[in-house]
Amino acid sequence: MTREAHRVVVTATGVVTPFGVDVRAFREALFAGRSGVGPVTRFDASGFSTRIAAEVPLDACELEPIEIKTAFAIRAAKSAMTDGQSNGTRPGGDTPWAGMVSLGVGLELFSMDDLVASRREGFTLPEHGLARYSFMQTAADLPAQLIAHRYDCRLPYDVHVSACAAGTDAIGAAFRAVRAGDARYALCGGTDSMINPLGFAGFCTLDAMSRRNDDPARASRPFDRRRDGFVLGEGAGVLLLERLDDARARGATILAEVLGYGNSLDAHAITEPHPQGRGALAAMGRALRDARLGPDDIDAVNAHGTSTPKNDPAETAALKTLLGARARSVPVVSTKSMIGHLISAAGAVEAIAAIECMNAGVLHPTINLEDPDPLCDLDYVANHKRAVEQRVVLSCSYGFGGMNAAIVLGHPSRIEGLS
Repeated sequence: MTREAHRVVVTATGVVTPFGVDVRAFREALFAGRSGVGPVTRFDASGFSTRIAAEVPLDACELEPIEIKTAFAIRAAKSAMTDGQSNGTRPGGDTPWAGMVSLGVGLELFSMDDLVASRREGFTLPEHGLARYSFMQTAADLPAQLIAHRYDCRLPYDVHVSACAAGTDAIGAAFRAVRAGDARYALCGGTDSMINPLGFAGFCTLDAMSRRNDDPARASRPFDRRRDGFVLGEGAGVLLLERLDDARARGATILAEVLGYGNSLDAHAITEPHPQGRGALAAMGRALRDARLGPDDIDAVNAHGTSTPKNDPAETAALKTLLGARARSVPVVSTKSMIGHLISAAGAVEAIAAIECMNAGVLHPTINLEDPDPLCDLDYVANHKRAVEQRVVLSCSYGFGGMNAAIVLGHPSRIEGLS
């Protein structure tokens, strides 16, 4: 017996980014073309070849006292659930087994200082609050656990560790669960922070990050001929997904519809994409087929756009193949030009950026695009925002290891009966 497929909508979002924890402030910063990149302050980076990052302003974020990625996830989920219940009702109503959590998470790093301290005589853990879980900071599922407990999401949670594709994969998995009727609603997205000595050491060893230390605001420059690597960022993004019928019944604000999801593995190399973007192309094509749409329906693309020498041409090649004759007329943007690469949180935060752009009828700029790479010859909305009507947007994420993911988002006006 075939079950009914439910339409799935986004009814609230929450972010933690280098611009703070407010979605409106995040949108305004993007539209203004601001850079969130600056010198590293979290630790002494003087011995590294890269000494810049897009850090979250911790003092202004009211984070709970626990490992940083977990704190980011909890803060973003709190914003999404608070906004999602603004009309006095919560998603799922009184149904006890209605909600799930699906979260992309990053590499878990246990501090050696903490490990040594835990062996010292007289060492004790905090007895109250979230800090008492600090010894579990190597548990990849801790953010999902705590969010599920806090919001009584009793369905099994999903944890995604597909590197830079994890946030988009988490949204895609939640979308499929709600569409299939396995969940009434889902809190989904990603969280990450690798702004620490081990994270920096790893990426510096790979020569993956920009060394434009004297000009941090201009270091992340996707599709530009003078790009020299990505800028590491951090943060979290959480989206509240629910069935369209449920959202309508409780009078929730509908921000977007999730129309399709696709992913792939290009099986080419751990640290670089296939030169022709075959994995990216497969993920985008599968997302469109899942949405029952074609390339001609795409109005804009939120690209992975890392600012690395190898990703940007490969992604451009994939988009050219996907879009065909329309390739140069479909605008493409990179949110990473302003907030850096949030790794496992990137896809979720960028999906939220795409939703904000779609509802405003504006595309944020790809900043620092001053001298386009000849191999990157699409319309990247260079340096200044642009008014563009967007009814269907493609948001893409491609990760270390060859994982690729894409989602298709629709404007609320596509839903019959919504003004």
